[in-house]
Amino acid sequence: MTRVLVPLAILEGETVPAGLPTLLAPADVTVLGYHVLPEQTPPDQARLQYEDRATAALDDLAAEFEAAGSTADHRLVFTHDREQTIDRVAAETGADAYAITGVTGPVDRLLVALSDAAAVDRIGSFVADLVAGREIDVTLFLATDDEPGGRESLEAAAEALAAAGIDVETELAVDDAPFEALVDAAADHDAIVMGEQAPSLRSFLLGEDAERVAAESVGPVLIVRSSDGA
Repeated sequence: MTRVLVPLAILEGETVPAGLPTLLAPADVTVLGYHVLPEQTPPDQARLQYEDRATAALDDLAAEFEAAGSTADHRLVFTHDREQTIDRVAAETGADAYAITGVTGPVDRLLVALSDAAAVDRIGSFVADLVAGREIDVTLFLATDDEPGGRESLEAAAEALAAAGIDVETELAVDDAPFEALVDAAADHDAIVMGEQAPSLRSFLLGEDAERVAAESVGPVLIVRSSDGA
């Protein structure tokens, strides 16, 4: 079963948008409630102070995913290093993808962003597990300066999804800045799937690009982990 890790700043009131539990219904979900502590604050001290409130919130969030059809569990971590914690829990749970929650209602259109360095087969397999049998329109997107190679990559990915019974459209952006082209393409979609190695991907989760995405009102972003990170 596909597993998705949903990291949330649990004591800051971060929650999941209405459409995300439905989108992830075919998957197992681990909700990671984390709270980043000042360097001088021991995690055990924070746990004594905040554990009950955070656990109650996590119980409610896991219940939202279960009500939509997922098998869901949760973890609570008080940490000094957000990135390290997310990576560690993803590895421990065998997560296939991370979720950046975004803001969305029902997910009817899914943008699947490929890149020259991304594990296309791994992304395609994840999308097939997520979408198969459901009325979700899928667009395969690639930004590249190699038009013939880009079209070949898109066609191969589309054929693989077609073999899984999923009809897709393709969109190729040639000689455009990858991030800006992605944001433009995402405007017509409800959620994004992409690989860890896609341009600027890491900073979506852990840097300034997350703010840029939020400013553009992009919906949830599912980041398919690389095979060496699984």
